[in-house]
Amino acid sequence: MRKSSFLLLTCVLTLFLIGILMVFNTSSAEIIDRNLNIGTHRALYKQLLYGCMSLIGALVIWFYGYEVVLKWVPLAFYLLVFSLVLVFVPGIGQQINGAYRWLSLGPFSFQPSEFLKVVMPLYFILLFFKEEKVTWKWFYKVIALFALPLFLVLIEPDNGAVAIIMMTLMALFFICRIPLLYWFLPAAVLITAGVIAASQMPHVKKRIEIYLHPELDLLGKGHQPYQAKIAAGSGQLFGRGVGESLQKLNYLPEARSDYIAAIYAEEFGFVGILFLVLLYLLISYSGFHIASTARDKQGFYLAAILTYLVVLQAFLNLGVVSGLLPSKGTNLPFFSQGGSSLLANSLSIMLIMSVGRFQKEKVQKEWKALKKT
Repeated sequence: MRKSSFLLLTCVLTLFLIGILMVFNTSSAEIIDRNLNIGTHRALYKQLLYGCMSLIGALVIWFYGYEVVLKWVPLAFYLLVFSLVLVFVPGIGQQINGAYRWLSLGPFSFQPSEFLKVVMPLYFILLFFKEEKVTWKWFYKVIALFALPLFLVLIEPDNGAVAIIMMTLMALFFICRIPLLYWFLPAAVLITAGVIAASQMPHVKKRIEIYLHPELDLLGKGHQPYQAKIAAGSGQLFGRGVGESLQKLNYLPEARSDYIAAIYAEEFGFVGILFLVLLYLLISYSGFHIASTARDKQGFYLAAILTYLVVLQAFLNLGVVSGLLPSKGTNLPFFSQGGSSLLANSLSIMLIMSVGRFQKEKVQKEWKALKKT
């Protein structure tokens, strides 16, 4: 158990340190290239500050443990729902690129949907363990409760966050052994109906065409995925070298957030990307190992679903950068610039480690009790 936690923490810290280098690398190049009147270290200092905040939050979770944290999940859920309403209030909510996803807190911005990805599955686990017998009536009450925050995130709009939350919940329904008739068949019907309806919409057809052939709209929606492919391909086997990327010089928008892996691939090459993928695979292995050795079901569900959530976001981001998936605006965990994403994912990792720590302490207590008898 201790080895799994150490491996998990080592991989996360390695990703964060490389990410810090890449955030400074891309942001400073953008500032110099555009001749912006801000310091070249601004993004670096901001990411480091969010890293310190993540460390404080992680230490609190480590001290109190996941069982205590779960008691505060209902309050966190309703506060997040209230925050999702506030993002639409002028003067409080912050609009960026036509989307209302952020709350402005002085020099900082806070994205409630990032925390909802973590809190909503935890709230379901809590409700699941309070219910003696799962019935369709109880299940659909929970779904109705979750529908409001999902709707608020959808109209921000943040389709990527909604998709991630729904995929996470469906995985949780599966491991909690919720009857398939309750969720799988309705979900399949809704998805099928949605696909049929969307296929009749001209703008959806256009998006699919651009996803398959980004070169058809190089000045619009196809620009980022096309430039990302150029960046990744330019890295070849060993990359151009640290700081030598050309695509970060105002060619690839969102170079420090959603598409930071493309710049990393350009500078570190195929070998560097393999190392990056290996780190996420090790996070997956260690997280699921902690879940599999948990002594109670609550700890198992928590560690398993949070590991799945972190790895799912990494898979989606790398899939978008490589052109295998359409762009959805998903950060690369612990690597991309983004304070809310870093905080939420760091809390997830510490909750997983807390499962390992407290289960280990339970084993030691039980062993001492057996020795006394």
